[in-house]
Amino acid sequence: MSVTSEFEFVIQWHLTEQCNLRCSHCYQDGSRRDELSTDEVLSGLEEIQDLFRTWSAVHGLKLVPSFNITGGEPLLRSDLFDILDSITRRGWDTFVLTNGTLVTEADARRIAGLGIKGVQISLEGPEEIHDSFRGAGSFQASLSGIRSLLHEGVTVTVNTTLSEINGERFFELADVAARLGVQRLGFSRLVPSGRGGALADRMLAPDRVRSLYQRILSLSCDGMALVTGDPVCAQMRAGGECVDDQGDVPVGGCSAGVSGLTILSDGTMVPCRRLPVPLGNIRTDSIREIWAASPVLDALRTRARYEGKCGACKRWATCRGCRAIAAAASGRQDALAALADDPQCPLAP
Repeated sequence: MSVTSEFEFVIQWHLTEQCNLRCSHCYQDGSRRDELSTDEVLSGLEEIQDLFRTWSAVHGLKLVPSFNITGGEPLLRSDLFDILDSITRRGWDTFVLTNGTLVTEADARRIAGLGIKGVQISLEGPEEIHDSFRGAGSFQASLSGIRSLLHEGVTVTVNTTLSEINGERFFELADVAARLGVQRLGFSRLVPSGRGGALADRMLAPDRVRSLYQRILSLSCDGMALVTGDPVCAQMRAGGECVDDQGDVPVGGCSAGVSGLTILSDGTMVPCRRLPVPLGNIRTDSIREIWAASPVLDALRTRARYEGKCGACKRWATCRGCRAIAAAASGRQDALAALADDPQCPLAP
């Protein structure tokens, strides 16, 4: 069968839960897991490569795979660069997500030498705001890592998690990022799970999401790209409150169950790291079978299963809100809490 269409697929792999910081808003809870060995990770990559080959051959897809390698703090894995080398040698776009505090000049050179497409480093605002989330001295340590990466020609994304605590300070962060010379400035919304659950009352209200996103999208960043994985912001960027119904087939928006999968440090597969619903484990289960037959993933792909405003929304096919925020804010513990409304969406259905 000839290849007729492209399909982007993102795997986010959390190699470790270990971290040198303990951020107050983290969606992870810091629990330790039985981490996959180097050989188990490499075996998993072989299985994924076979899966991609099968999809291309059977379904006529041109796969455009990418990997986000993170933790915890991925630099705490002594085999990180061996794993990165194995991924990049397969021709897959590879990105590293780190807090940046441990990035040395030598690390930056190795990252550049491997052809890593980009490194995301989190900054939560100007120094006093950032350190209040991540610990004293972490801002300057992250800046040091950023400068080392930029010196080696690595594309850097500075990313922040928006809440009422730091929303108004985002514009100061934009100035910091511009002065550093980073290429991309990203943002997402606080997910009230893990340690971040204690900040549930600091989530942005829908009208604040609207006004803040409108201001962010109007920023002139002098060549620095504004990026976000938030499907609600993507809808606002597309413009217009009134849209025709886009149908029942998901073609964009939230990647959970549609265009991506997350693997945790012990091999557990989940739809998204911020949506901790176990689907199986790569130590014992076939990724191919999980992707094809998981009832949780099937529900995430089925419009009729969605509740309330999100299920009725004309933008369902290209948005679906943030399923992780929907689940965490619902207060429910069942596996399908992710089908609830995204409570921060300011758009009419």
